[in-house]
Amino acid sequence: MSEGEDAGGAGEGARPRLPPGQAARFEHRPQHYGRVPVFRPERWDFRVFGATASLGTYRWTWDEFGSLPRTDVVRDFHCVMRFSVPDVPWAGVPAAEILRLAPPSPEVTHVMAWGEYGYSANMRVGDFLSEGVVLATHRDGARLAPEHGFPLRLVVPHLYGWKSVKWLRSVEYMVGDRRGFWEERGYHNGADPWKEERYSHQERPGNGPPRR
Repeated sequence: MSEGEDAGGAGEGARPRLPPGQAARFEHRPQHYGRVPVFRPERWDFRVFGATASLGTYRWTWDEFGSLPRTDVVRDFHCVMRFSVPDVPWAGVPAAEILRLAPPSPEVTHVMAWGEYGYSANMRVGDFLSEGVVLATHRDGARLAPEHGFPLRLVVPHLYGWKSVKWLRSVEYMVGDRRGFWEERGYHNGADPWKEERYSHQERPGNGPPRR
C-alpha cells in the first residue's frame, strides 16, 4: 500500500491511514521560519556538492534544471504540528535522478538539503532515495506558490514536513551524519511520523549525532 492509499475498510492489523497523533487537514496552510525569498532566475542555480564520486560540484541553472526528467507523485504530507494533508499532488525531478546525474561516493551515508538563508535538514541517503521523494516545482498542477517553496522544494513524504526543505538550493553528500537547522534546535534527528519521532528528547543512542 502506498502512502497515498486509504486503509479504510482494511482487515485487522492493516496500517491506519494516518500516523499516530495526526489529524487530517485538507487545507495546507504554509508554515516556515523567516521571510519568503525573492526568486531571481538569472542568479538562481541548484548545486550538488560534498562527497561526490568525482570530488567535484554539479550545477544547474534554472533553465537547465527545467529540462531534467520529471515525475508526478501523490502522497500524504505529515507535519510535526500534528496534522496531515492527504493525497497532495506534486511534480518535479525525482531525487533518484539527481543521484544518477551527480553520483555520490560509495562512502556517502547521509545528505544535507540546503535552502535559502542557510536553512538545512539532514537525512539518510536511503531516505533521500525513497520512492516518492521529489525536488518539486509544482503542486496541485500549478507552479509552487512562493510560501510553499517556489521555485523548488524538496518533498520527503515519508518523514515529517520539516525535512521537506523549501526554497531548495543545494544537496550536500556526507560520509557521516550532521544535524540540520531544526535538528539542532530540539527536533528529532529521524523524523519518522509512524514512530512519532518529533523531538530530540525521544532519541535513543544511535539515533543521531550530538547537538552542537
